[in-house]
Order: sequence, then C-alpha cells, then structure tokens
Amino acid sequence: MTPIAVTFTPSGTDELLELLARTARGPRRDGVFALWLVVRVAEGLASATPATERAERRRVANLERRLTSLTLPPPLRRALVASLALLKEADAGAPGLALGQLVAPVRESIGQDAAALLERAAKLLKA
Repeated sequence: MTPIAVTFTPSGTDELLELLARTARGPRRDGVFALWLVVRVAEGLASATPATERAERRRVANLERRLTSLTLPPPLRRALVASLALLKEADAGAPGLALGQLVAPVRESIGQDAAALLERAAKLLKA
C-alpha cells in the first residue's frame, strides 16, 4: 500500500496559536488571543460551506461578547470594533476586509509577527 502524500498549509488560526504560546501574559497575549478568535470566525464565514445566516449572526455576536472581557491595547480595541461591524454585514468579501484593516493596529500594538500572520490570513480570505 502506497502512502498518500498530504500537503498541509497551516491556517491563520494555527499560526496564531503558535504565537500565542510564545507570548507572555498581559495585554499583548490577550491581543493575540483576540486575533485568533477573529481569524477563526472570519475563516468560518468565508468557508466554502457557509452556515446558515442565523448561525453566522450568532457566531459574530458570541465573538463580540467574548472580546469585551479581554484587556486589549486601545488601538487594537478600536480596530476590532470596526472589524466586527464588517463581519456583521455577512458580505462575501467582508472577512478578508475585516482582517485586512486590523493589520496596521496589530503591528502598532502587538508586533510585526502577529501583523504578518494576520496579513497572510487576510490575503487568503480575499482570494
């Protein structure tokens, strides 16, 4: 029996989890965790087999509720509010745009590594 070669490209969520493991506790770690949550929801909304509209609205509402309990740097908190508004639109291009507009605030408040991961995830969702 011949083994099947599987090419695995980690998603944005997998890479952010690795970054989360390397980040010390505090607002930066909460920021990376918030990004992981947002990327997870954005990837789910942009998937080839979308959920029902009601399930998508509930998922975004749950994300919004979860983000309120995190201690986030102010630039990131403001950008997340705008990204959540885009995700609520349920437009086909909204997940990629929502992640794309987070890149600059993430670079400023969390660092270049997280911004690069987020930028890559945004490009994948826009394609």
